[in-house]
Amino acid sequence: MDYIDNLNIDASAKANIKHWLEGSYDEETKQAIRLMMDDPAELNESFYRSLEFGTGGLRGIMGVGTNRMNKYTVAMATQGLANYVKKCFPKASPIKAAISHDSRNHSREFAEITAHVLAANGFKVYLFDSMRPTPELSFAVRQLGCQTGVMLTASHNPKEYNGYKAYWDDGCQLVAPHDSNVIDEVMRIQRLEDVKMAGGESNIEMIGEAVDNLFLDRIEKNSLHPELIRKHHDLKIVYTPLHGTGITLIPKMLEKLGFSNVNVVKEQAVPDGNFPTTPSPNPEEKAAMKMAVDLAREIDADIVFASDPDADRVGVAVKRPDGEWMLLNGNQTFSVLAYYLLKEWKVGGRLAGNEYIVKTIVTSELPADIAKRAGVKVYDVLTGFKFIGDKIRQCEGSERFIMGGEESYGYMIGDFVRDKDAVAACSMIAEIAAWAREQGKTFFDVLVDLYREYGFYKEGLLSVVRKGKSGAEEIQQMMKDYRENPPAEIDGSRVVCLKDYKLKTSTDLLTGKSEPIDLPASNVLQFFTEAGEKVTVRPSGTEPKIKYYFGVKGDLCCKDCFDKTNAMLDEKIESIKKSMNLI
Repeated sequence: MDYIDNLNIDASAKANIKHWLEGSYDEETKQAIRLMMDDPAELNESFYRSLEFGTGGLRGIMGVGTNRMNKYTVAMATQGLANYVKKCFPKASPIKAAISHDSRNHSREFAEITAHVLAANGFKVYLFDSMRPTPELSFAVRQLGCQTGVMLTASHNPKEYNGYKAYWDDGCQLVAPHDSNVIDEVMRIQRLEDVKMAGGESNIEMIGEAVDNLFLDRIEKNSLHPELIRKHHDLKIVYTPLHGTGITLIPKMLEKLGFSNVNVVKEQAVPDGNFPTTPSPNPEEKAAMKMAVDLAREIDADIVFASDPDADRVGVAVKRPDGEWMLLNGNQTFSVLAYYLLKEWKVGGRLAGNEYIVKTIVTSELPADIAKRAGVKVYDVLTGFKFIGDKIRQCEGSERFIMGGEESYGYMIGDFVRDKDAVAACSMIAEIAAWAREQGKTFFDVLVDLYREYGFYKEGLLSVVRKGKSGAEEIQQMMKDYRENPPAEIDGSRVVCLKDYKLKTSTDLLTGKSEPIDLPASNVLQFFTEAGEKVTVRPSGTEPKIKYYFGVKGDLCCKDCFDKTNAMLDEKIESIKKSMNLI
C-alpha cells in the first residue's frame, strides 16, 4: 500500500482507500479503485470524505468510493436507519418498511440492497416489483402500516446522480428530531462489517398492482366533477414522463378518470436512467418540455404535462389565444389548483369551517389570498415539502387538509400521500381543463380569470454566487447586515413588515409590534412593502450562494392586456433588484 501514501491526495482519502482495498469489498470494486489511481483528482473526490446523509437522506454522484452513491454507501446508510427505527419502535413486531425506486441507473440494485439490509435486521419489507413514483411509496408506507420507507431517487438531478430518501411512519420524509437522529446513527456506521447484509430474505414481500389499484382508487376520490370528465373525455392531453416512473401510473390514472385522448410522447415513454432525449429531466426547464410541446402543436392539444423521473413534480404548458404554448411556473399551477379546489369546494357545500391549505414561505402569496377570501386557513411552512407533511400531522384530527404546494412544481391534493404527487396533480389539472371547456374556456382563460379577480401576481428568483471560505463569510455578513439594518424602503415603497425566521419573529415596522413565528428557526428574512411586494432572502443550504425571491403584484383589466401586464411586472422585479444593488 506504499504507493497510496505517495499519491498527492488528502490523508482522509488515503485512509479510506486503504480500508476499501483491505476490507471485505468485492474484487470488482477494488479493481475500479486501482484503475482510478491514474486520476488522483477523481480518486480524492471519491474518497476524501463519506457521502453525507443529510436531513433528506443521501444524494450524490454514482461511483466507487466513500463519497459516492454505491451499494456499500447505501447499505451502510440503511443500517444506520434500521438502528434508529428499532430504537423508536421497540414494541412493533415486526417493524415494517416499504421500498420503491425510480428509473435511474442502479436504482433497482440500490432498492434491493436496502431491502436485504432491513430484512436482515428483522424488518418485514414490502419491496415494489419494479419502479414506482415517490408518492406511491409515501402512500404505501401509510397503507401497509409501515414504520419507515425508502425511495431510491435523485429527483430531477442529472443522470450521474442517484439518491436515497427516508420516510417515517406517516409517509412523510424525516423531520426533527428524527432527521438529525438518523444522521447520528448513520455516522456511527464506519465499517462494512457493521452492516447486516444477509439472512432475512424470507422477510421480503414483493408488492405491485394491488397497491397501485388502491392508490389510483384513492386519487379518483379527489375528483369534484367526474361528470364533466365524462362529457369532455376527448380533451387532447399530451404527457411525457421524461423517461421516468410517471409512465407506470399517470396515463393509467387519466384513463381511469375517463380521459380517452391521452397522447404520450413515445420517445420519452421508455424508462431510461440516461435520459437520452433531454439535457435535464427537470420539468421546470424549457428544454425538458420541448418534445411534449412540439407534439401538442402537431395535434392541436388542449394541455401538456411533464413529470420528473420519480413523478413527484409536474410541469404544465397551456395554449394561449394566439395559438402559442406557454409554460406555467410552479406558482401559477399551484394558484390555479387552489382557485379551482376552493371555488368548487365552496359551491359544493364542502367547506365546514375547519379546512386549511399549506404553502412554503417562498411561494407566491396568491394561493393564500384565494384561501383567505374563501374563509379557509393558510399555514406557511419552511422550504421543503416535508414541512407540509409535518403540518398535516400536527393538524390531524382537528382540521381538514385540502391541498399544499410550493413554487418548485410540487403539489399535494388530499392527505393520503405526504409528499409531492404528480399523479394526483396531473389528474386534477386535467379535470380543471375539462371544467374550463364546459364554460367555453381554456386553462389559460382560467389563469386570466384568477388574475383579474385577485390581481396579477408575478415572481422572480436571483441567486448570487460567492465561492470559497471568503464567499461563505460574505454571505453570512450580508445576512447579518440585512438583519441589523433592514431596508426602510424597496424600490420606493416603504417596508412595513419584517419576518425573521432565525429569530422567529414577525415585526410590524409601522407600530413596532412583534409576534412570534411558530416554525423551526431558519436563516431566512422576508421584507413586505406597502405596495404589496415581497422579498425573501436566504442562503442556500447546499451551494455557495444567497438566494433572493421576489414577489410583485399588478392589476389585470382584460385578457388582451396579459402580455403588457406581465412585461410591466418583469420590469418591476428588475427595478427592485436595482434598488437593492443586486444588478
